[in-house]
Amino acid sequence: MDPKLTEVSQLFERFKAAFLRSDFDTCTTFLSQLKVLLTQFRSLPPLFEDTPNAIRELNLARDIYEHAVVLSVKTEDQDAFERDFFQLKPYYTDAGNRLPPSPQEYPILGLNLLRLLVQNRIAEFHTELELLSPTALENPCIKHAVELEQSFMEGAYNRVLSARQTVPHETYVYFMDLLAKTVRDEIAGCSEKAYDYLSINDVREMLLFSSERELLEYIKEEHSEWEIKNKIVYFQKAKESAPCKEIPSLHLINQTLSYARELERIV
Repeated sequence: MDPKLTEVSQLFERFKAAFLRSDFDTCTTFLSQLKVLLTQFRSLPPLFEDTPNAIRELNLARDIYEHAVVLSVKTEDQDAFERDFFQLKPYYTDAGNRLPPSPQEYPILGLNLLRLLVQNRIAEFHTELELLSPTALENPCIKHAVELEQSFMEGAYNRVLSARQTVPHETYVYFMDLLAKTVRDEIAGCSEKAYDYLSINDVREMLLFSSERELLEYIKEEHSEWEIKNKIVYFQKAKESAPCKEIPSLHLINQTLSYARELERIV
């Protein structure tokens, strides 16, 4: 085996061992070293030179970047996820006809769709969706993200929150938790506008918490301005009703008539 290929393979094995024991700091260090070593392979994107070990190098590099994407989820680093995903993507598109299918391809593509949904990048979500094949669109990982987006756009927040229980891959939980927080914040904002107060049980059901304890923790962390008394949540505690301002109707009428006369004169 080529000495460079051997060096990368051995370092990658050390990376995977650290990953299995959840030593993510060590994984990050190894990953930086692996990325530098991969630049020595001219068979990789964007060159794609037909070297003697091209297939093995492409396969190894794809495996490394797939692990990098999963590592970014484990470390909750969305910026790293985006960088690593775009480094990985050419191995699914441009090198797809040279490599056997990866079992991680659809889970990672679905994970990227979920990330775009969490970040409210809906236009990019649909752009990525249009690039997928009909086969990919039928995959449970892709369908999960599509159904979530449809539920989110329809305002069916209960379906969005309950979808966490049926994630097609364990790496999806991180983004599902972020999406659940976004949805709950949206419901909470609407509740503040619609009601002065509600029973604590009604608020729990609206925000789809399974227990009162979870609701109280959410209120403490996200809405400390809400007041709870006798099992009632008062939304308007810190909001004083602002006095209504008088509308200068006569002034506005005179101004509008003045604009109309000037427009008539110009025409």
